[in-house]
Amino acid sequence: MINYQKHTLPNGLTVVVNRDRSSRLAAVNLLYKVGARNENPSRTGFAHLFEHLMFRGTKAVPDFDTPVQMACGENNAFTNNDYTDFYITLPKDNIETALWLESDRMTGLDISQENLETEKRVVIEEYKQRYLNQPYGDQTMLLRALAYKVHPYRWAAIGLATDHIAGATLADVESFYRTHYRPSNAILSISADMEEGMLELAEKWFAPLADHPSATAAIPQEPMQTQARRQEVERDVPASTVTVAYHMCARTKPDFYTADLVSDLLSGGDSGRLYTHLVKERNLLSSVNAYITGDVDPGLFVFTGQLLPGVTPEAAEAAFREEIEALQTTVATAYEIEKVKNKFEANTLFGELNVMNKAMNLGFYEMLGDLSLINREVDRYRADERCTFIFTLNAYYSMFSGILRLYDPALLARVPKDLPLLFLAGDADPVGEQGAGVKRAVKSLLDAGVKNIEVKLYPSARHELLVELNREEVFADIGDWLERRL
Repeated sequence: MINYQKHTLPNGLTVVVNRDRSSRLAAVNLLYKVGARNENPSRTGFAHLFEHLMFRGTKAVPDFDTPVQMACGENNAFTNNDYTDFYITLPKDNIETALWLESDRMTGLDISQENLETEKRVVIEEYKQRYLNQPYGDQTMLLRALAYKVHPYRWAAIGLATDHIAGATLADVESFYRTHYRPSNAILSISADMEEGMLELAEKWFAPLADHPSATAAIPQEPMQTQARRQEVERDVPASTVTVAYHMCARTKPDFYTADLVSDLLSGGDSGRLYTHLVKERNLLSSVNAYITGDVDPGLFVFTGQLLPGVTPEAAEAAFREEIEALQTTVATAYEIEKVKNKFEANTLFGELNVMNKAMNLGFYEMLGDLSLINREVDRYRADERCTFIFTLNAYYSMFSGILRLYDPALLARVPKDLPLLFLAGDADPVGEQGAGVKRAVKSLLDAGVKNIEVKLYPSARHELLVELNREEVFADIGDWLERRL
């Protein structure tokens, strides 16, 4: 349990503090709610460029790193598609050094032409080194461009092209700074062994800063994909790879936890299903992985593997499909489910031992809009028992775990004839695979004598509706529900 206090300053800055009695260090984390998703499609890479520029100093402090080092501290930052994060760890007695530095560069950054040109060269070189000049470097970029056509997730934090950074003018950069780097667009989180005074120190250093609210463009949402997309590229790489991605729900939706658990069930180390079946048993791949992107807006569930010599991409794709179908027809064992849940809980608990992780997580969950989730996520993973799902033909997936299991005659014979059942189904494919599956499942129940059945077809907002309905009545859970109660 992480205890915290939250306060919003008059200028809009959100402050969250936590007393960590286990460390002599203090952690100061400043999260700005600006990432690649907030960029102009013709001027991408600016959020990441600013991560670099923020270390070039201010008019009052030309060298940011020296005061941190003199205070026996360390600092760094990172940028992703959703936000930019700056963090400092240092002895708690020197915490005001961190607060002074962060408040100074929030509004006083020295954006000179010389500093801009220097960091532009650094970022362009990073782009070339990480994404163009190493094997598989552009793979994630190709995937993003294929999966997203409207949403800004279609480019990585580094940007779409080096030309966007090379062409950045001083006026462009100053405008981006004024728009996004301001108190009301930031979250300051502090963790230290201080019984009191952290909120007061935050107010001392940040309250005098004037806010300058700026209208930000709405994020265009990705329309539902209606057919498969494929791309094949040739590169000078050691081995061919196959990547298959499916769209999934947003970070705050209930199905996110199921997707995360399933990704670990499939590829949680050498004992994961994918490695066991496709690497060790079938000798199709030399390496394999399944992961979720974990984005704030709807992200991706990704399968990827390196092919062994003589294995065709079609064979690898078929193998991934077989593993997906196995999740439809075979319920994960209690051991598999417990293993992945234990892994998440252990990672969470061990992570809470680190003072920096606490400060960083406080900022992250506040950014998500549900700070209390920092103490509830383990319970959410523990409560999620829906570890089977069906992938629909339109390359979207839903966590429907009951269709095929309802064909089990032994199970059907035990269903009370007066049991009220609700089937929730998306209507994106009402006459295709999903719709036919619902019809078959309903017919099997009717044939078994169960008469009190209701079927509801909804548009694409399936994930939101799962929250509104009693989860024990939702079709996604009906197979497990029946087995637990019959």
